[in-house]
Amino acid sequence: MRWLLAASVAGLLAGCVQVSAPDKPIEINLNINIRQEVVVRLQQDVRDLIQENPGVF
Repeated sequence: MRWLLAASVAGLLAGCVQVSAPDKPIEINLNINIRQEVVVRLQQDVRDLIQENPGVF
């Protein structure tokens, strides 16, 4: 009878889940490449400048 009680207590303790907060804050790195957007805007600006001043270029 004692071994049955000990086995059931051991089974209950083995199934415990412990959740704790991390020591360090969660860090999320967002590496975003915005070069393409800048190049497109620059090309549009240059195109407008050339159209406004065709003799300069």
